[in-house]
Parts: sequence; structure tokens; C-alpha cells
Amino acid sequence: MTKISKFLLIAMLAFAVACSTDDGEGGDSTGSDNFDRGKMLANWADNIIVPSFVAFQEETQKLEDIAKAFAETPNLAVLKTLRAQYKVAYQEFQTVEMFQIGKAEELGYRNFLNTYPTKTENIESKIASGSYNLELPSSYAEQGFPALDYLLYSYGTAEETLGALTANPESINYILSVAEHINTLTAEVTTSWQGDYRDTFVNNTSSSSTGSVDRFTNDYVMYYEKILRSGKIGYPAGAFTGSPSPGNVEGLYAGDISKNLYLQALDSFEDFYYGVQLNGGENGPSYFQYLKYMEDKTDSESLTASISDQFSAIRNQSSDLDDNLRLQVETDNSKMLAAHDELQKLVILLKVDMMQTLSISVDYVDSDGD
Repeated sequence: MTKISKFLLIAMLAFAVACSTDDGEGGDSTGSDNFDRGKMLANWADNIIVPSFVAFQEETQKLEDIAKAFAETPNLAVLKTLRAQYKVAYQEFQTVEMFQIGKAEELGYRNFLNTYPTKTENIESKIASGSYNLELPSSYAEQGFPALDYLLYSYGTAEETLGALTANPESINYILSVAEHINTLTAEVTTSWQGDYRDTFVNNTSSSSTGSVDRFTNDYVMYYEKILRSGKIGYPAGAFTGSPSPGNVEGLYAGDISKNLYLQALDSFEDFYYGVQLNGGENGPSYFQYLKYMEDKTDSESLTASISDQFSAIRNQSSDLDDNLRLQVETDNSKMLAAHDELQKLVILLKVDMMQTLSISVDYVDSDGD
């Protein structure tokens, strides 16, 4: 073999090794910037995501158990307990809704649990027929927490609701079916994280578009933009159409939980940004620490300060909102539009500045044109 041939062979082997570590799963746990992505992924999985799903599943199991008790003995006391547990579980759901990756993505988890506004006519039709399949994607808007919201609160007081439900026993069976499906799907996602998927997620430290950090970051930012900003505030406020739509509020029928759902989602999203661990330990590596590392390395302007200031601005503005966002839209929608404007400012910081700083390409389409 000539010297030139040997040189070419060595060069080709070196290129192949470089490609395998940069583009495939596993490999070096640091990205091209030398930040330890492996430790960050482990903190996300072990101290935030898995504990969040475990805590949420405890609440969905309670929800199913109480729904069964109500189906067996429908009375006012159990109905009030069921209503209360629905609120607890719905709020706890806000802590896991952003984690639409792995089994949750495969199942369409978020769509089954929280597609709103719910299709009330379809729900009533299914109840009347006594025949339905909640596993079909076509039934997204006829189940989950929005369906429970309708069935447990649209009839009025607890006494009025009990009368309406007991007059039509199939509606009680539907409530039980919805609660069971929420719990079944949650158990499946939780079990997956506690099993092999945790290692699959953590070990995929590649800095390419297929790596866990890049893929999850796109999901995380898209959740903020599409679900939190648009779904919880923008659409009800009519920010994209110019026409307020109070019927698009989350938790529409229970009403007074809608602001709490929004704030819980915001809290959970911000906590994840800072790497707040559910066990109360010190904050672990997450986006804040990653950005600080990049700032220190490049001596660049403080993006972390800008993001922190914007989180504070969002909270300050949100304090002006009514506990019932439907009433807020109907009585003074300017405050909802102002909330959307503050949320939008953070979209730019996350989707443009943060993702560019971390060398992560946006892989989803922005249909709102912003």
C-alpha cells in the first residue's frame, strides 16, 4: 500500500468515527460546546420527568377509584369528592403536559387528555348510544379532562349535577370510562419512563437533530408556544383572529380553575428551565445552566437575565387576571391580550435566542406566523 493510500485510509476512518459520535445515539456525552448533555438528560429524567409522572399517576388512580365509587353508589358526597379530585388531577396534569416525547408522543397522550374545547354534542351522542371507543384519535375532543369538566360542571350546582347524571345512568358510565382511559394512558407512559425508555432518552447524547436534547428542546419550546401561550391564553383572547372566543378557555365549565391551570403550567415550564428537582434538592443542569455555561465561555450578553426578567414580567401581568379566564375574556379582554403579548416576548427569547445559542435547529412549523 502506498503512503498516499495509507493517508486516505486513515482520513476515511477518522471521518467515520467523527460521524458516528456526532450523528448517532450515544457517543460522547458532551456536545460540540463541551457542555455535559448526559448529566442534563439524567437530571431531566430522574429528578423531574419520572417523578412528575409518578405523582400525576397517583392522582389519576385516585380519579379512577372515585369515579368507580360514584358509578357504584351515585350520591352527593361522592360527587363532590369526584369534582374535587378532577380539579386536583387536572392541575397536576399541567406538570407533565410538556413531556410529549417517547411513549407519550407515540400514544398521542396530550391529545387524549386535553383537547379542548370539548365536543359536547358528540359526548351526548355517545352517551345516548351507549357505544363508543375512546381509543380512536377521532375521539380526542370527546374525552379527557375537558369531557369531565363538561359532565361534572355544565349542569350547575352539585345537587343539580347529581340529578342530571342519575336521570341518565349512561352518563355516569361515560365518566367512569373517561377516568379509566386517563389513568390507563398515564400508567403506560409512566411505566415506559420507569423502564427502558429512561436509558434510551438519557444515553442519546448526540448533538444532532436526532439527539434527545435537540428533539426535546423543540418539543419544549413548541409546547410553550402552541399549548401554553396560544391554547391557554391566545385563542380565548382572539389574539390570532381579532375575535375573542371565551368558549376556548381551558376548564371552561368549572371556570374558577382556568387561571390556576395556566399558572401551574407556567410554574412547571419555568421550573424545568431552571432544572428544579421535585425532591427539593439543588437545581440540576438544565437550560439555565447550559446558557450560563455558554455565556461564561463566550463572554456574551446575558440571555439568562433577559429570560429571567421576562418570566417575572409574565407573572406580574398574570396577577391581574380573573380566576375565571372566561369571565376575563367577557369583561375585560385587554388583560388577556396583554398576557399574550408578554408570553410572546418569551417565545422570541426561547425559540430564536436560546435555540441559536445552543445550536439547536427549529424542526416544527409555526402556523401562527409569529
